[in-house]
Amino acid sequence: MSARFAVGIDLGTTNSVVAYCDLAEEKASVQLVPIPQFVAPGQIETFYSLPSFLYLPTPEQWASGVWKLEGDPYQNLVIGAYARQVSAEQPDRTIAAAKSWLCHSRIDRRSPLLPWNSNEPVEKLSPVDASKYLLLHLIDAWNKCHPDAPLSEQKVVLTVPASFDMAARELTREAAIAAGLPEHFILLEEPQAALYHWLQSKGDQWRRAVKKGDVIFVCDVGGGTTDLTLVQVEEEQGELVLKRIAVGNHLLVGGDNMDLALAHFLSQKFAARGTKLNPWQSVSLWHSCRKAKESLLTVGGQDPQTIAVLGRGSRLIGGTVQTEISRAEAENILIDGFFPLCPVDALPQRQPQSGFQEIGLPYEHDTGITKHIASFLSSQSSSVAVRPTHLLFNGGVFKAGAFRERLTQVVSSWSEAGSPAVKVLGDLDDLDHAVACGAAYYAWSTSHGGIRIRGGTARSYYVGIESAGLAVPGIPRPLQALCVVPFGMEEGTAIDVQSREVGLIVGQPVSFRFFASPNRKEDKPGHMLKWWDEEELIETAPMELVLQAEAVPDEGFVPVKFHSKITELGVFELWCQSVRDNQRWKLEFNVREDAEV
Repeated sequence: MSARFAVGIDLGTTNSVVAYCDLAEEKASVQLVPIPQFVAPGQIETFYSLPSFLYLPTPEQWASGVWKLEGDPYQNLVIGAYARQVSAEQPDRTIAAAKSWLCHSRIDRRSPLLPWNSNEPVEKLSPVDASKYLLLHLIDAWNKCHPDAPLSEQKVVLTVPASFDMAARELTREAAIAAGLPEHFILLEEPQAALYHWLQSKGDQWRRAVKKGDVIFVCDVGGGTTDLTLVQVEEEQGELVLKRIAVGNHLLVGGDNMDLALAHFLSQKFAARGTKLNPWQSVSLWHSCRKAKESLLTVGGQDPQTIAVLGRGSRLIGGTVQTEISRAEAENILIDGFFPLCPVDALPQRQPQSGFQEIGLPYEHDTGITKHIASFLSSQSSSVAVRPTHLLFNGGVFKAGAFRERLTQVVSSWSEAGSPAVKVLGDLDDLDHAVACGAAYYAWSTSHGGIRIRGGTARSYYVGIESAGLAVPGIPRPLQALCVVPFGMEEGTAIDVQSREVGLIVGQPVSFRFFASPNRKEDKPGHMLKWWDEEELIETAPMELVLQAEAVPDEGFVPVKFHSKITELGVFELWCQSVRDNQRWKLEFNVREDAEV
């Protein structure tokens, strides 16, 4: 059965949205899917976004029967508005920012570890399962609205941060397939989806807003991550086209960090009045600050906000403690703390403050987003930083006009003398839905010949190869990095990697190490790096495998050469071809977000 709808899904850190277009329409008309969810025990309402929170009720609460949505495909979970509402009161039973945990390569993302550090007797979920259940809720909402067109039969685009590494994207795909998305759904970078939304809103008039040589900087600051993307305007056969030229590294800094900054400020207020919050109350305060921030920074929001934290402990049983925070206080803390004025050659602080670090989400040590942006723009050239001509905001953080104004001020200050200030693109009233709508429009445009952002892979990819040589006790042999995918490799292309033979270990468990670089744009397939700066190459999660062979050679390895392929669906296939016979082994990653989209 052919698809009837093009569907875009924004699986967000803080909120998730589903949008769609009718594929039969000659002009894309994007609509949103209403999502039923609990707002109170036994009370269901419908909204166009789903807070990405999961609440784990007590057995007594679940047994009451008031938490069951008709047709729910899961058990013992409350997802959405109510889960977010109780997150401040029940942090030990609430899962938030599952998406950020999904890209945390230093944990086992398939292990049940959320809610993190919870002391409650709850059945924990893995980041993969938490993502799956969020998607199940969205799929169920779709199927209720379109019972004759199940989502599994539609053309679906699911968005991911531009900075997700290969492992995080594969885990996202794993969760999506387990939830019931069609096997050949497409992954699309969130900043690009936001730009597609702008293109759809402009129609054919977008070419009047930019000119050849312009550089569009898409800055996406959401609840958990900051995504940076550069798109250049070029000309081909007299027509303007768009080419994505760079994406930033994964930056775990966003609205969650802002909530924590406000919580720290308020904890000092409590301490000044003689109230020292315990760890449980501190987590509760963090969740409370999320709601207060959104109200304070929204036009017409209540100012000031009262922050109440439930009492817990021998001195506060049954009581609460509370204080207030004003809009002016929030803006002073957040604007200078997260969007400081800085020169274009500024660098973020990257070193930890202590030799001991608590295990948890690897948030950036430097919260100055503008400094990370400056570093990103400077890293694109060895001589001079890229100067954007246009700025497109995305992400819930930019619903606050104060943040938009400060970032525009900073980026404009980097313009060369005599150049005009950076121009802001886009309809700022639709930041909540832009990514999902852009993804739906992209899915529609693939069938209708709409504008496509081109660029190939946004990173070069490398495999780690252990050097031969004498062994030294306690010291691993040096690792070299062999380029197997060059920057900008297009979908539907394949290359033989011109390099010397490499020994492939077979018949026993081994770890394959992989690296990526958004900055080494000149490396060709077969180029071997014997050393590199830590920030030049970013190691992704290793792949633990046992590759079987027809017969294991005495030396334990098979001499192979590499063949790389980017499929039409954007899957990176690395083939290891034996030079002795016809045996081949395939290692597969999804890099759809990096391929031409």
